[in-house]
Amino acid sequence: MTTHLTIQERRRQRLRYQLRQKSSGRPRLSVFRSGKHIYAQIIDDVAKVTLAAASTLDKGLKAELKTGADKTAAGAVGKLIAERAKQAGVSAVVFDRGSYLYHGRVKALADAAREGGLDF
Repeated sequence: MTTHLTIQERRRQRLRYQLRQKSSGRPRLSVFRSGKHIYAQIIDDVAKVTLAAASTLDKGLKAELKTGADKTAAGAVGKLIAERAKQAGVSAVVFDRGSYLYHGRVKALADAAREGGLDF
């Protein structure tokens, strides 16, 4: 019996496989994007633990952002996740964009995280 995977699911599986091959024990910076918000987590796949998380729903960010669904909000989440990663003792990660293209909000989050001091 064969299962039919959508293009998004195939892209996600292909990317996760490549990340496992290239990660060499580094935690994974995972991004989830919805229509209204953007979320980021730093996950240690070996220990299966979330080390740091940030989103546009955080109380400090939500008050100062006009909307959670634009590039400025993604940049703010990127800076916040980099700050929280440093507090958790993480400096190098592997960027997991999920099934999203590296464009727009996802790229803005990645660039802000790099500016904040994360290495990937």
